[in-house]
Amino acid sequence: MGVLSQIPAGVITGDNVRKLFEYAREKKNVTSSSVVNAVLEAARDINSPIILQCSQGGSAFFGGKGLKNTEKQEASIAGSIAAAHYIRAIAPAYGIPVVLHTDHCAKKLLPWFDGMLDADEAYFKEHGEPLFSSHMLDLSEESKEDNIKECVHYFKRMAKMGQWLEMEIGITGGEEDGVDNTNADNASLYTQPEDIWDVYAALSAISPNFSIAAAFGNVHGVYKPGNVVLRPELLGKHQAYAKEQTKGTQGERPLFLVFHGGSGSSKDEIKEAVENGVVKMNVDTDTQFAYLIGIRDFVLNKKGYLMSQVGNPDGADKPNKKYYDPRVWVREGEKTLAARVKVACEDLGDVNQC
Repeated sequence: MGVLSQIPAGVITGDNVRKLFEYAREKKNVTSSSVVNAVLEAARDINSPIILQCSQGGSAFFGGKGLKNTEKQEASIAGSIAAAHYIRAIAPAYGIPVVLHTDHCAKKLLPWFDGMLDADEAYFKEHGEPLFSSHMLDLSEESKEDNIKECVHYFKRMAKMGQWLEMEIGITGGEEDGVDNTNADNASLYTQPEDIWDVYAALSAISPNFSIAAAFGNVHGVYKPGNVVLRPELLGKHQAYAKEQTKGTQGERPLFLVFHGGSGSSKDEIKEAVENGVVKMNVDTDTQFAYLIGIRDFVLNKKGYLMSQVGNPDGADKPNKKYYDPRVWVREGEKTLAARVKVACEDLGDVNQC
């Protein structure tokens, strides 16, 4: 029996998110309705649940780059809320479960987080569930004590709505969406079991609905082989330590773990991470490039039809509207993006899970 026997299609929240995270899930950052549609199309075609998430910068782009985004994060708040309502409206038509998530909220971006929680609470008051399925707090650059304290503060607010929290401890290297950890100390790229346990102990006292992005050498982006040393076996050690601390009462794998910087990872690394309890993997860098490929190749192959509105290799009076219509070349990007999403879902073992 597939996951649809237990949870509905469309955006899910509360206990249904926890049920879904019994399976590993591919995640894609969304920056437009075109990206949303392509990812949902791919997931539908292979019968896979999916995570769609908005980053702070992606949210601002969704709302429109013409909107002003000050330290109050007005554009990011408006854009993420607009994306959430769009995804909620269209997701049921694709017939697969969708986790609606937000990504990497650093301390300086907390006004964005506050604005989204305000929208969650307003939606909850009317519909009995939050607008978003889950949010991520990334306070990994803060001290462990401050990181946990802030997560506890926000998680108490989120738990009243049954909402899922993802937190990060240990740093993901590289750069993504304005958060630059390219010069991070190597030791900070590998989280220790004791730190994971401290997070688990604090958050599990509030609600079971949380996941931990533990660093095991992760780096955002794609780099030359050998430049990134992933150690997914460390995740198994985290699980063993947590099992020992809980005296086995929470099963073999008490932790819901997250794999950031999944782009460029080998199938074996992904497989081992999933076996060790990873329920969500980010592959945004690879999928961004996949979206470009379709558009790039169309423009290069049809250059003679894109230089003017009239006149092309077929004749000086031939119109070119059917080539420069955005619906044509944007669709080519959607096709190549959808193909790459399918590969990621296959790597995670998510095909035919619905």
